[in-house]
Amino acid sequence: RREQARLKAGGVEEDTEEWQKDPRFTGLERVGGVDLSYVKGDESRACASLVVLSYPALEVLYQDCRMVPVCAPYVAGFLAFREVPVLVEAVQRLQQEQPQLQPQVLLVDGNGLLHPRGFGTACHLGVLTDLPCIGVAKNLLQVDGLVRDERHMEQVRSLQRSGETFPLTGTSGKVLGMALRSHSNSSRPLYVSVGHRVSLGTAVRLVRACCRFRVPEPIRQADMRSREYLRK
Repeated sequence: RREQARLKAGGVEEDTEEWQKDPRFTGLERVGGVDLSYVKGDESRACASLVVLSYPALEVLYQDCRMVPVCAPYVAGFLAFREVPVLVEAVQRLQQEQPQLQPQVLLVDGNGLLHPRGFGTACHLGVLTDLPCIGVAKNLLQVDGLVRDERHMEQVRSLQRSGETFPLTGTSGKVLGMALRSHSNSSRPLYVSVGHRVSLGTAVRLVRACCRFRVPEPIRQADMRSREYLRK
């Protein structure tokens, strides 16, 4: 908890880049995605995957998939301590080997501010790499009074078209993220939250712009490639 609080003090919850201020994201050329896929029945090993896609074409420019040891146990609310170190290493390898392909923003399969202490995996990774980061979760993390009850499901059903959203407001009154209908073919929303150096509005717009399917392409590609690596 102390380490989380220390790192959280370095977090930035607003836009810091010029491309973020342009409605069309002019100047954004590279979007990264990260994912970990675990070996079935073995929680001590996983495949860590980092991909970098061109923007707006969303073509894969770089991929790094490799088996890594996972040392820390899973503890709810502290997942970042288990997964982020190997993702930081992947980013550092890219910076050393092909710095021209460094992503200008990272999409993370997980949460940012939408977290019991307001510092999820996307925040943790963002602060340690100092890259803009966005949390993109497929399921609602039930914190600060947010629950997947009938009222929530009614709000989900109200999202009729791609790009429609509703705020995830906790009982504290703070907006922790946004539920986004990311694709017209999927009625299940994504839960987008700020990680680091990005505003919530920008995060939602970029996630939507990166969706060919329900899950944004950088995360989808990272996930597909890590699973394929495990199969092989």
